[in-house]
Amino acid sequence: MHACGHDVHVAATSGAARLLARARKLWRGTVMVIGQPAEETLSGARAMVEDGLYDRFALPSVVLAQHVAPLPAGMVAHASGPVLAGSLTLRVVLHGRGGHAATPQSNVDPVIMAAAVVMRLQTIVAREVSPAEQVVVSVGRMRAGAVGNVVADDAELEVTVRALSEASLARAEEAVRRIVAAEAAASGSDRPPVVVELSRSSPLVSDPEVSATVLTAHRASLGAVRVTGWPPSMASEDVTWLATPPGVPSVPLVYWILGCTGPRQWNATCPGGSAAEKMAALPPNHSSRFAPSPRLTLHTGIAAMGAAAAAWLPTDAG
Repeated sequence: MHACGHDVHVAATSGAARLLARARKLWRGTVMVIGQPAEETLSGARAMVEDGLYDRFALPSVVLAQHVAPLPAGMVAHASGPVLAGSLTLRVVLHGRGGHAATPQSNVDPVIMAAAVVMRLQTIVAREVSPAEQVVVSVGRMRAGAVGNVVADDAELEVTVRALSEASLARAEEAVRRIVAAEAAASGSDRPPVVVELSRSSPLVSDPEVSATVLTAHRASLGAVRVTGWPPSMASEDVTWLATPPGVPSVPLVYWILGCTGPRQWNATCPGGSAAEKMAALPPNHSSRFAPSPRLTLHTGIAAMGAAAAAWLPTDAG
């Protein structure tokens, strides 16, 4: 199970396209519906662009996108400023010198080296990042050896860096690479570590003017009480590639959050608590308990996407 809501995204986009098609006589222009694959690996939108998406089809004038999150179903939320973080994932291979566990003096233990790297990486956010910045550095994977009585030759880590600005992302990446190299040298490795970039995405910031237009459309279509604000999230995705394809002018992008928590689940979560307490306690995307309310979520997602698209489609016949 994946449980991120992409079934909702596809269904809502299909429903919005159907609504627009039914009302085809009321507007003019071109609507491009994009099914963005491989969002979780931050590779799908980039692959589409590099495969010639905008060579085969015209460059759009605006990119509209929505994503579900544990907000009450029937609502949408817009962020002011960054919506999602930029993300970088690195594979790090640390080279040791393997041997028998009974002769540690003859070995260079990559597990000790990797452990030192993991601990030292935590100092990037604690000691190298301003408290005013939002940066996350995580080691999500660590692999070394096969049995307990043999020192492995190598250890492998996968490190993810997230930040709300390109400058912060670049500084954190430089710190990761510096720490990896320094800990390898301190451990006596006779080969430099190998660092390979697995994925990268830019911070997602909605265009202010486009966002204001869509926000107005959502308030008119859904009602002002169903449109709220959204704080920046350290989650990432690569839809920014659709708005900033290399070699051509960038396209304004607006990205909003679609609520998906049904009334029953909302009321049962942290009974009597505030909205903030409920939001913190709700199962997040990717949780095995993440379960969007189908009817409310889809009705709102279709209406929100349809209204956003209609705001950019002229209705006059001239």
